[in-house]
Amino acid sequence: MSHSGRAGLLVMAAALCAACGTDTAAEPAADLVLRNGRVITVDSAQPEAQAVAMIGDEIVAVGTDEEIDAYVDDDTEVIDLAGRLAIPGFIEGHAHYMGVGEAKMNLDLMNVRNWDEVIGMVGAATRDAPRDAWIIGRGWHQEKWDRVPEPSVDGVPLHASLDSVSTDNPVLLTHASGHAAFANGRALELAGVDRDTPDPPGGEIVRDANGDPTGLLRETAEDLVGRAFEQAESTRTAADRQEQARRAIVLAGEEALSKGVTTFVDAGTGFGTIDLYRELEQENALPVRLYVMIRASNEDLAVRLADYRTDAEENDFLVVRSIKVSIDGALGSHGAWVLEPYEDMPASTGLFLVEPGSVARTAEIAMANGFQLNVHAIGDRANREVLDIYERTFAANPDQRDLRWRIEHAQHLHPDDIPRFGELGVIAAMQGVHATSDAPWIPRRLGEQRAREGAYMWRALIDSGATIANGTDAPVEDINPIASFYSSVSRRTNTGEVFYEAQRMTREEALRSYTLDNAFATFAEDTKGSLTPGKLADVVVLSKDIMTIPEQEIPTAVVDLTILGGEVRYRRGD
Repeated sequence: MSHSGRAGLLVMAAALCAACGTDTAAEPAADLVLRNGRVITVDSAQPEAQAVAMIGDEIVAVGTDEEIDAYVDDDTEVIDLAGRLAIPGFIEGHAHYMGVGEAKMNLDLMNVRNWDEVIGMVGAATRDAPRDAWIIGRGWHQEKWDRVPEPSVDGVPLHASLDSVSTDNPVLLTHASGHAAFANGRALELAGVDRDTPDPPGGEIVRDANGDPTGLLRETAEDLVGRAFEQAESTRTAADRQEQARRAIVLAGEEALSKGVTTFVDAGTGFGTIDLYRELEQENALPVRLYVMIRASNEDLAVRLADYRTDAEENDFLVVRSIKVSIDGALGSHGAWVLEPYEDMPASTGLFLVEPGSVARTAEIAMANGFQLNVHAIGDRANREVLDIYERTFAANPDQRDLRWRIEHAQHLHPDDIPRFGELGVIAAMQGVHATSDAPWIPRRLGEQRAREGAYMWRALIDSGATIANGTDAPVEDINPIASFYSSVSRRTNTGEVFYEAQRMTREEALRSYTLDNAFATFAEDTKGSLTPGKLADVVVLSKDIMTIPEQEIPTAVVDLTILGGEVRYRRGD
């Protein structure tokens, strides 16, 4: 019998003995016990405790030190929390698993202060790279630089500034949002992009005053150079590509566990990557639990979806039962689809990446196959279109219940649409850290009134009855739940300013959004998201009590222990 089954029978036996009123012998010996701590369970039936006992991959008891001591024998590993906070394992509600791993193998541009630093990093990379090898990076954001490069278009430089250090190597640097990229001259040449290349549907090749490409590619225009990179990658052996993909999975897992993430919602990946996840799950080699959204064309979904349904089983590490599609781009790159023109780009209302009719077809496929649908929508126009599609689809299928369809990001909403989330039961899968990261430039994009009434409306959404599923969108941001928790409760930017404080969450709401609400958003509230006997033993121990320390100290808390399925998988300092 599995550990999970044994633990479940023990919990049941204890309950039956209590019901029949007979005395019981000593409690069954736990494999792992945490004691002498402050345990926040996120379980309304028993909100706080001192200790937790685990057998195999399940929690068997939560209570006082004295109560849990009954589960300890000579073979039990006992960890003295010394007053530290223990909480359910964080569930990353929306991020990109392979992207996190790949970011560890490429140039990390997340913290560069200006374009000159980017040039320096690319130059250093080319010195060690063979001729014609691609230089790949991600994480730059022009709004976070300390100065605007000159010359520039839309605050982004011209590729000539990069060409001097990368003449023989194509370079592709993805924006932090993933919704734009910058290519050097060699990459543009290999992709066949020049002044005569038309903008692709849903994308833009940014051009200078002479009509020449600057190197900046918005939304689907990224694919023009991306395909040239993929062509180069295809010349590598299958074994080499497989080894690199496996390495990315390991690195992503290490990063997630070090930040207390025990379940990772992978927000959109293809059938090929899912095949690799399946292979690794059979080998018991997935580092964290994955809930995967499939990203594919409607044609492929209609044909292949049924073969990829993977529901949760005991101590499961792979669930596939949702679809991801993007209807618009990102606010930072002016790609979000908005109802009124951008304040700082009056000629534009952003971009829609696919026609609403295509999203409606995806909704039909999802409904027919019993799949959750998760649509990326950032601008208020995009969110309205998706809510309309959901509403029509729900009305056409009144016999379907408990759908839990989601809108990913839901960053900018028209006030009229906010109540519709609660009314329709649509989950708002938002990222707390995006609000404080983006806050310095959001009013420039939208104007102060639109930003105040519609940007990152956590409180208004919660009050409407909506569920918020929190996350980081890593590698767009660092996969650090504590940073997103802090942003959710403080709305405070790194300059100390508070971004529309009326939309703050309470600490209890923010913790729930990262645990039990994220479990609900992935159909897993019966097995994850709270420290409850019978649930999976996924626990995080923090260095500081983020529920009680002064707000400004929250970002200084770090993960001391990450326990996944009853095993210590990360210990700070090891």
